[in-house]
Amino acid sequence: MSKTKLGFTKAILDDLPIPAKGKRAYYYDTKMRGLGVSITSAGTKTFIVYRWVSGKPERITIGRYPDLSIEQARGKAGEINGMIAQGKNPNDLRRAEHAEMTFGELFTDYLERHAKSHKRSWKEDANQFERYLTPWAERKLSLIRKQDIQRLHHEVGKKNGIYGANRLLALLSVVFSKAIEFGIWDNANPAQGIKKFKEQSRDRFLQSDELPHFFQALAEENNPIFRDYFLILLLTGARRSNVLQMKWEEISFDRREWRIPRTKNDAAQIITLTDEAITILKTRQEDACNQYVFPGIGKAGHLADPKKAWARILDRAGLENLRIHDLRRTMGSWQAKTGASLVIIGKSLNHKCTTTTAIYARLDLDPVRASVEKATTAMLLAAGVKSEEDVLNLHSKKMTGPLDSTVTR
Repeated sequence: MSKTKLGFTKAILDDLPIPAKGKRAYYYDTKMRGLGVSITSAGTKTFIVYRWVSGKPERITIGRYPDLSIEQARGKAGEINGMIAQGKNPNDLRRAEHAEMTFGELFTDYLERHAKSHKRSWKEDANQFERYLTPWAERKLSLIRKQDIQRLHHEVGKKNGIYGANRLLALLSVVFSKAIEFGIWDNANPAQGIKKFKEQSRDRFLQSDELPHFFQALAEENNPIFRDYFLILLLTGARRSNVLQMKWEEISFDRREWRIPRTKNDAAQIITLTDEAITILKTRQEDACNQYVFPGIGKAGHLADPKKAWARILDRAGLENLRIHDLRRTMGSWQAKTGASLVIIGKSLNHKCTTTTAIYARLDLDPVRASVEKATTAMLLAAGVKSEEDVLNLHSKKMTGPLDSTVTR
């Protein structure tokens, strides 16, 4: 390549001749090795560095003139020359950057190669991405830095709460860990080492003075599906996702059991059904329209998370700061209040703990059933929907009385 060398100044670059149509001209600076400017027939001027690297010529684009000043171009050319002196090819690095995966591509890979096959909650991960991470979808992985994740964690915590922010941080850490495992990312995990918000364990459950108001609000609920759903949640202590997906084939009225094939911790669970729960389920079975105990009109075929109905019931009951999940905690809390051991409570709620798994495996369901029935009786007595006489007659005949207006239609 013939080289026309000039001492670059603004006046000189502004007056350089425009080449003929379809042609391109090159001029090189006398003050910075390799620095040049290319001019197209349209008059576009671009700073470049032209050097031999590893035995072959490389033209490295720096930026447009006059967007980039001559001094800025010389500075960038100096950096490039320094990289070449270290044996690096700037164009190879740029080609690698161009081929680098975006965060959106990584997240799709994470869902397909890991989450969908190993996590029942993979849809929650996808929702997290849609809610918080879509602005990063087109960003190259190397452009997501630790401070970016720290900033996002802080913003989400401030706007949407610390629990959601911590779940998001955990998700990002897992995604980058999987990128390292898959061989996609060979740098440090940018989500590691970021301090989570301090979480306070939630201990909310229905107290004795709240139960009458809660049961009265349930009795006034016009939609029996919502009413029965919340009652089954309370009377079984099961997770809401499992109750939403409860199928008739999983229920044995003879054994008074509900067998969940797969729970959150990937283990099957057998839940004992009290007389009150059996009454609700048998009444629901009379009008069964599909395989689900709580049918819905959506694609899934079962009831979706009934947040509006829950808000309606809380408003009628005059209760605050009570979540649907707190019904599960209510059963466990009342089991504790009525003398159940932590092992029994863990078995009935299917809490997975490595130090007590062996003990759980040896437990018979009879003490679990007795504990659940005892806690249920105590709750219903406190709510005023069950009398002492009902308690005495519970095991000798089917209970009738005030509870019927709540647990049956």
